[in-house]
Amino acid sequence: MANVQTLDPSASPLNYYGWELRRLREAAGLNQAQLGEIIFCTGSLIGQIETTKKVPTRDFSERVDAALGTDGTFSRLMGLVLRSQLPTWFQPYAEMEAKAAYISTYQAQLVYGLLQTEGYARAVLATGMPDDLDGLLAARMERQRILERERPPLAWAVLDEAVLHRPIGGHAVMRAQLARLLDFTTHRWMRIQVLPFSAGEHSSLAGSFNLLRFDDDPDVVYTEDLISGHMTANPDTVREASLRYAHLQAAALSVEDSAALIARVMEERYGDRPRLEERAVA
Repeated sequence: MANVQTLDPSASPLNYYGWELRRLREAAGLNQAQLGEIIFCTGSLIGQIETTKKVPTRDFSERVDAALGTDGTFSRLMGLVLRSQLPTWFQPYAEMEAKAAYISTYQAQLVYGLLQTEGYARAVLATGMPDDLDGLLAARMERQRILERERPPLAWAVLDEAVLHRPIGGHAVMRAQLARLLDFTTHRWMRIQVLPFSAGEHSSLAGSFNLLRFDDDPDVVYTEDLISGHMTANPDTVREASLRYAHLQAAALSVEDSAALIARVMEERYGDRPRLEERAVA
């Protein structure tokens, strides 16, 4: 008889998901192969998810809910499961980000996570050589669902012009990413400005930072270093960050001129043209 891995459902959201999937599958009188046949996947995948060796997707969860008649149980668990895949030090920020009424960010190096395409995010996350790149990528894409709410947070991003020129993921990935930024020009709740090279020295040469504002809680400032993130609600720090952000917005191009610059870089730097050599990896 095959050994059955025992899970502690209280250990993590992923453990609970696997434990509950096995429990409800068995209650329905189905083995892994039979459930896999119903939802168009392999029994092996069912087993990997039940034993937490693989992170489920939202599509998988929706099909399981339909097959087992679980009234959205697994779909509702997905937010918790994917958030648990984020680095431990980043999880508190992700939870605050999901509750924020207003998000403002200055990014000196990269497109903000909520605005990244899947290809761009994969290239960024791969630089950290994670054990589970797919899980981290799914978690980042899940964060973006807050922008799809009926009433999403108000959001404002100031991107350094360098962000547009740094070829993350290669030619095609960057073209798609800049096109994605242009999509937000018609988004009611999101505004994007570019801080041009011509601005010279500016109020945040020290690096990127985020400001989160809430309806009923104190504002929060978030910064990152090489290996961790830092949040503070210290009033003096929030005041200083707010002042610096106002200066950044004033120095940046207008929303309309920013969109024009993004479009120009997309065509001139990443437009369709023959490439003579493969991209080198640093």
